[in-house]
Amino acid sequence: MKFYSTNNKNLRVGFKEAVFNSMPQDKGLYMPEHIPHLDDKFLNNLDQYTLPEIAYHVAQNLLGDDIPADDLRAIINDAINFYAPIVKLEKNVFVLELFHGPSLAFKDFGARFMSRVMAYFLEEGEKQLDVLVATSGDTGGAVALGFLGVPNTRVTILYPKGKVSHIQELQLTTNGQNIRALEIDGTFDDCQALVKQAFTDKELNEKFRLTSANSINIARLIPQTFYYFNAYAQLLRQGISKAVFCVPSGNFGNIGAGLLAWKMGLPVEHFIAATNANDTVPAFLKSGVYEAKPSVSTLSNAMDVGNPSNWVRIADLFDEDLDTVRQLITGYSYTDEDTLAAIEQLSKDDNYVACPHTAIAWKALKSYQQEHTADDTACIFLSTAHPCKFPDVFKPEIAEKIKIPAQVSELEEKESHAVSLGTSFEEFKRYLLNNA
Repeated sequence: MKFYSTNNKNLRVGFKEAVFNSMPQDKGLYMPEHIPHLDDKFLNNLDQYTLPEIAYHVAQNLLGDDIPADDLRAIINDAINFYAPIVKLEKNVFVLELFHGPSLAFKDFGARFMSRVMAYFLEEGEKQLDVLVATSGDTGGAVALGFLGVPNTRVTILYPKGKVSHIQELQLTTNGQNIRALEIDGTFDDCQALVKQAFTDKELNEKFRLTSANSINIARLIPQTFYYFNAYAQLLRQGISKAVFCVPSGNFGNIGAGLLAWKMGLPVEHFIAATNANDTVPAFLKSGVYEAKPSVSTLSNAMDVGNPSNWVRIADLFDEDLDTVRQLITGYSYTDEDTLAAIEQLSKDDNYVACPHTAIAWKALKSYQQEHTADDTACIFLSTAHPCKFPDVFKPEIAEKIKIPAQVSELEEKESHAVSLGTSFEEFKRYLLNNA
């Protein structure tokens, strides 16, 4: 499979180059030149396949012969070695739990797959791979664990000072080895801007072999399609064939993967994009005018993105056809007060504890159900992170319901290391050059 830039459809590169270069020099994002439609026999019998089997079939159709079949199976079996169940809360309402991986967040799907693909493509004697990643919360932890100890790689994580939870920060700063953390005195958008500028800086690219682990990397997007197909397979096992997905959305890679799955033939009735106060896309879906905004801090910090990078991919999927996008996606946005109310309501009604991002998705799903009722349609909202990562959000009576995973307790015993920087690109560039 060849991949083109969203800014230049005449550009064609192989999967390996798209993975290692992350972002074309023209500042577009890579997309597959052809989106295969999976055969009906596979789609109609998804319930007969395991998650790794589904992942292999989807990846093989997207990548072709870029990775030989046996090698691709081995990568997937190693990377996707945890489960992603749908849990029924009430009639027609399910939660897709994506936090059962090592970092307790949905980013494990993309980060683990991508790290193993990069390790597979790295050849002995090649220049060290420098991975730059900006995080608003969960991406950094997943990438850190995905790349920890991978030979000939070094990961530099940029995160906004004071805007990630305590546990998220520990996941970024306690790894050591080939993982280093930079605390940026700014927002996630500032972190993302520094990473993007680094990829287009001539001096840095001559000195380092730079790549990204953010959702701008196509190797992050592809594995996120896996859990949409797998969730639908679980519905089929319950005799349900109609589905709506509600996705908590920040940089819009997660819902972008769902839309890619839909393009490949997954029979999804509708998508709901749920955001916090950073409502750039819901506002666009209402007005038809895309207006990026400075990001604002919220309780659902992983979604604090004012200018979602992956929206260009979604626009590209639909050839900039706003009418089609509006027919398929509905957007909702909520305040922190709405988020806290949703957390309490979920706990009260369903005895379910949700992280702030998940609670926003649940609230958007309930709003959508009030406007669109269908007794034969399952509504699935995505739970993107374990609630234990946000202890300060919950009231004591809700917090006591949370089961703390063992790896969280172990984090508290580790020493934290981070370098503090401002938002100046020159300062960031100096750090990279002086710590080569």
